[in-house]
Amino acid sequence: MRRYDVARAGSGLLLALSLLAGCARGPDVDASGLALRRVVIYRNGVAYFERRGLIDADQVTFRVRKEKVGDFLATLAVIEAGGSSVRSASFPVEVDDGSGEDDAPDEPGPEVTTASPPPKDKGAAAAEKKRDELEKVKLTLDGREHDLVVGYVAETPVWRPSYRLVMGAAGAQGAASKQAHLQAWGIVQNLSGEDWKGVKLSLVAGAPLAFQATLDQAAIPPRPIVSDQGEVIASVPTSETTLAAEAAPPPPPPVPSPEAAPAVPPAAAGADEGQGYAFEAEEAAEASRAAMKDRLKPAKAPPPPELKRAVGGAVGAPGAAAPRRGGAVFADDPLAMDNRAMMNPSQPRNMSALAAVAMEAGTTRYDIPFPVDIPDRSATMVLLLAKQVPGESIFLFAPDGGVPASSSHPFRVARFTNDTKGLLERGPIAVFENGAFLGQGMVEPLPPGATTTVPFALERGLAVDTAREESAAGARLAKIEGGALEIERDWVTHTKYAVRNGGDVAARTLVKHPRLHGTRLHAPPKGTEDNVGTGSALVPIDVPRRGTAVLDVDERRTFRQQIDWLSQLADDAVQAYLKDPRADAAVAKQLGQAWDVRGKLRPAIDERDRLIAEQQRLEQQSHELRQNLRAIEKNKTADELRRDLTDRLAKASARLDEITKRVIVLEMQINEQQIRFRDLTNEIKLLAPLAPVRATP
Repeated sequence: MRRYDVARAGSGLLLALSLLAGCARGPDVDASGLALRRVVIYRNGVAYFERRGLIDADQVTFRVRKEKVGDFLATLAVIEAGGSSVRSASFPVEVDDGSGEDDAPDEPGPEVTTASPPPKDKGAAAAEKKRDELEKVKLTLDGREHDLVVGYVAETPVWRPSYRLVMGAAGAQGAASKQAHLQAWGIVQNLSGEDWKGVKLSLVAGAPLAFQATLDQAAIPPRPIVSDQGEVIASVPTSETTLAAEAAPPPPPPVPSPEAAPAVPPAAAGADEGQGYAFEAEEAAEASRAAMKDRLKPAKAPPPPELKRAVGGAVGAPGAAAPRRGGAVFADDPLAMDNRAMMNPSQPRNMSALAAVAMEAGTTRYDIPFPVDIPDRSATMVLLLAKQVPGESIFLFAPDGGVPASSSHPFRVARFTNDTKGLLERGPIAVFENGAFLGQGMVEPLPPGATTTVPFALERGLAVDTAREESAAGARLAKIEGGALEIERDWVTHTKYAVRNGGDVAARTLVKHPRLHGTRLHAPPKGTEDNVGTGSALVPIDVPRRGTAVLDVDERRTFRQQIDWLSQLADDAVQAYLKDPRADAAVAKQLGQAWDVRGKLRPAIDERDRLIAEQQRLEQQSHELRQNLRAIEKNKTADELRRDLTDRLAKASARLDEITKRVIVLEMQINEQQIRFRDLTNEIKLLAPLAPVRATP
């Protein structure tokens, strides 16, 4: 064998040994005598581990990986049957002594040239080695017989859900079934450094607040530095003199109330009287001691079976040995036992009570009903649920920038309702129908009772064209105050989707319409889902086979404007208010009176404006006729034309005289009606508009 072959073989052996050393990393947390019994994995990178066992010692030692000590101490919960007996938990504290051992030079050795990658930096390797070291955390107990349950939280890969949806087969008439079979699986990875054997596994669809703790590291906050530089008196203070005076006499003692009994019998009292007071004081003290003893006396309840096993018999039974001092219960001293219970409340015996509270608070937990074995550095997939749910396969038009063709073609989607009692977390879903794989999609977090639409393929047999129109519509009274009129109108946006179906089967299609900010849907089609949280609406449309259907999405935004009382918009708004049964009766009466006057005022103004327009036209015509007459004044051959122009000018002048007279009359009428109308409208006060009538789908 040549030299480089030896070198290559040596490097391969070193690499294999290093890999084996890495694989033999060991558990992150280990405690002899406490077997792992339960694991609860969350969706935020942590898991709750529970260990249990019978300990016949006054100390329990945990071996915890150095980087896990902080989290272990921050979440450690110890529960003992019959009451807690933990005295303390001790652990080492790392102190940097500045010895610089990591910078020591390597020992000389034979140089081997290999093709392997360069070794890691010595500092990084030392830090990694330090993180892999195991620290000892010792729990000191007050006895030697203990039934312990120890729980703690440690970093763990999140569990990941995966779903299967099998669409129902078509019915006898070719109609699609409205049911689907939903399966939910949970993928769990074990990287804890130990095998999980026969553990009770729970997966929680939630992420409780958790953070990394550094309770194992010493923390010394900085303090301000105060230097003592002595005291120097820069100036001599002046003295203060107080003249002598007699002390004020003490205040007289308060006069005792005749109803109040003296605490101590007076000396002048007789012997019988003093004995009566002493007897009453002694009786009161005895009653106080009896009440205190009754209050501290423990309730008579049968001892737990764990306690019976620990002491070798029932508490108080004849011949039973009393527990040692320092234990959880003192059979020979109930007063001391209850005093200890008052100072140190016993922790819950069963950690599953916490999960029950979390479940009641809205968190979904999946408890695997059978013990689970998951070897270290491996993963398993467990079935969480299998259930028939409402579901169907339809089409969804939802343009996506990542799929260019989706701007004109809809997706094939699986639409189903979460008919379970728990939250479905975000995860991939595979869709099947008629024994065939249709595609994959992603399910976003789906609460119970919610419906999701999951795209899994693009359908090019359907094409969609989009157009938009905008206009103002409607008029509603908004505010009347001080003779000013304000109305509400709707800015209407019509978005039209023309869907063409080139297939031989009718297509039920949902259009994901992006909602305009500040608008409302007006008269949406039946089955429309206005998802305010996502800023979109799902609007259904049925497209016939080889046909076209048009969907009109009407969105309206209300705005206000101040207008003239005599405008057409004002008339429309007032007439609508008067016809509305919700209108205020007093306001409606005032508006009715004002509108009677307006009924006379508006025609008069229209007639005046029409006459004034005619007057202006006739004046212009008369001016042109006069100019023409002056132009042919000296032309002897234009007599006939002169007579024609003169007749026309005379008629225009006569009509102008009539118009002038009529305009004067109308102006008088208008002025009178305007005063009445202004007085009536100034008395009207409307501060709140009627709510617009919204059409329901």
